[in-house]
Order: sequence, then C-alpha cells, then structure tokens
Amino acid sequence: MRSLDDWLRYIEAQHPAAIALGLDRVSEVLGRLSAALACPVITVGGTNGKGSTCAMLESTLRAAGYRTGLYTSPHLVRYNERVRIAGLEVQDSPLCEAFAEVERLRGQIPLTYFEFGTLAALWLFARENLDAAVLEVGLGGRLDAVNAVDSDCPVLTSIGIDHVEYLGADRESIGREKAGIFRPGRPAVIAEPDPPQSVMQAAGEKLFLGKDFGYVAEANQWTYWGPGGRRASLAYPALRGKVQLRNAAAALCALDALELPITMQEIRRGLAEVVLTGRFQVLPGAAGDPRRSAQSAGRKDPGAESRRLGVRAGDDRGMRHAARQGHRRRAARSGAAHHALALRFVVRPAGSDCGRTEEGLPADGSKCTVRVARVSAKSVCGSERARE
Repeated sequence: MRSLDDWLRYIEAQHPAAIALGLDRVSEVLGRLSAALACPVITVGGTNGKGSTCAMLESTLRAAGYRTGLYTSPHLVRYNERVRIAGLEVQDSPLCEAFAEVERLRGQIPLTYFEFGTLAALWLFARENLDAAVLEVGLGGRLDAVNAVDSDCPVLTSIGIDHVEYLGADRESIGREKAGIFRPGRPAVIAEPDPPQSVMQAAGEKLFLGKDFGYVAEANQWTYWGPGGRRASLAYPALRGKVQLRNAAAALCALDALELPITMQEIRRGLAEVVLTGRFQVLPGAAGDPRRSAQSAGRKDPGAESRRLGVRAGDDRGMRHAARQGHRRRAARSGAAHHALALRFVVRPAGSDCGRTEEGLPADGSKCTVRVARVSAKSVCGSERARE
C-alpha cells in the first residue's frame, strides 16, 4: 500500500507538463468520482490575497458553528495543510484513499499534480457533511482545476501582472482569466479597487469594492458595510498588514451575499482567531515581537538576560527554572526562538532586506516579519514551483 509520500511522487509523474491548463480532463474525472458538493461553495481567486481571504472565511464560518472544508495551495511543510475539514488537516490515510480513488477512475486521462490533488480534495469534501466549502484557485481562474466546480459566490481579491505566459501580458487579459470563476446569475465579490474592463463586463451579479461593500479604518477598530448591512466596532484581523481589511471586507461580503447567518460576536471571534502560518507571522521572541523590542532597548546583547536566568534555546530545564522564578514569558519566548531557528525561519524587516546576525535575526533590531526559508523537497515539488 502506497504511503502519502509515495503517492505524491507518483502523481507528479502522471502528466508530461508541470502546468496544463484546461477543464476537460478534470471535469471528466470529476463526473466519474460523483464528487458533487451539497453545500455553498466560495471560490477565491486573484493575484494576491487569496490565502488570507480563504483563512478568514474559514475562521469566521467556524466561529459561527459551520462545518467547513478548505482547499488551498501551496503547502508550507506538509501536503496535508492543503486539505482541511472542520479546521483540521486531513490525515495521510484519507488522502491516500482519495488519491487511490482518483487513480482508479481516471483511466488513461493524464492529470497534473495540482489536478490530481484538487480532485482528491473534492472527493473527500463530498463525503463529509459540510456546511460550506472554500476553494482557492491555483493559477488564473477560467482554466484552473478548481473552476470545474460552479462557485456559489466567487471572490476576486486583486489583479496584478503574474504568470503572463499563461494569462496574458496585461491586466485586461489577466482580469478576463481570473473573472472566469464567475457564474451568470450568481454573486461575485470584486475586491480589486481598480478592476479592468474585462472584469467589469464579466458574467455574474457583481459586487464592487467601494460601491456595494467596503470598510472604514479607524484608530483601533474598523467598520464593514455591505449587502447585509453595517458592522461597526470590529477589531482588526489577526493577520498583519493594511491590505487585510480589504481581504476581510471581501470575505464578509461573500458571507453576506450567501445570506449565511453570522452574528457580530462570531465575526469578531473569527477575525481574531484567524491564522495563516508563515504569512507576515511574527513568532513570540523573534525580532518583530514588540515585547522583545521593548525589553531589548538599550541592551547590546539581547540574550544576556536569558543566560542570566539559565535559559538556553531548546533547554527544557532552563525553561522550567525560568518558570519557577516567575519568568514564564521569557521561557516561552526562548522555546519559540529555538523552534524558529531549528526550522530555519528567516526573519526580515517588512519591505526591505536587512543585515542579519549569525542567528538569522536583524542586526539593527528593526521590526520584522517572518518568512520561511526552509521548505522540504516534497513541500513544493517541481510542478508546484512552476505554478506557484
């Protein structure tokens, strides 16, 4: 019986091209799988913001008690991250079962790595009692494997110049491809502030940022307004960056358009608890943690205090010793810093490259965000490198 790693190596070799856009192959196998989803489907496409919007949709739906399915790409460390049911990554065994079913029914139809994975995820979702499914487009939209499913409310987060060899060299061409996830007579949320004419003229009951929905940023809170009314006094989303208000507004607009009952408290909880690993993520104890910055101000050696307390990176005895002295926060930060270095997280200041010490931390103590430098070979395989 194949392991998950065996399956991933196998499916990578089942199509001569890393990327082969088109819906004919996927639609044919999807019909054989009988993997129709009996729940509202939100498909999220766009140049940037797809992953953040999907994460906020899942988190808000789950806060409201909905059983969700989430399909995203690429993964960071494990393939299992791509397929989540009820907020949990699907384990190896169900994924292997899904791959085996796709393999059994595809016959002689060649499938790319992404197409194989998309069909396996849909097969798993169809066998769960889901209340809502969130699907992230891999590349483009119109000819992406995810678009084999008719979305009840597609979301277009942004339009930039990307993958010109597949989507076209200008925003009009790229917008046309990305708006291909829209469906006639169904709502389509457009969070791009300056949509090209190809998007303006696309099918669907379009909801435009600034016209049909939007947000107002305030000092310590923000307000959303859209088809479902006005939601005021919202805390900022847990995801960092000003653009996250736009992504959050797009997610809330999609939920409004589908008329899914969600209370203010559930929205607040969903946005507060959302997590997207590796995306502008500041680890406790890393250089971007304001608590560390405050404590390290004016101190030439940020590690001196930890050494004074007997706390060494990865040393459980030191952490227990610090905790007994009432320094639990320092202990937690020491462990997190060790974990980050063990995984070879690279910490960089937002919007710039900085000099780093031997430990990989900024030499100037500037505010930083975490990006992941270490990704295993199976994390982003050859076909996914070309795609993503």
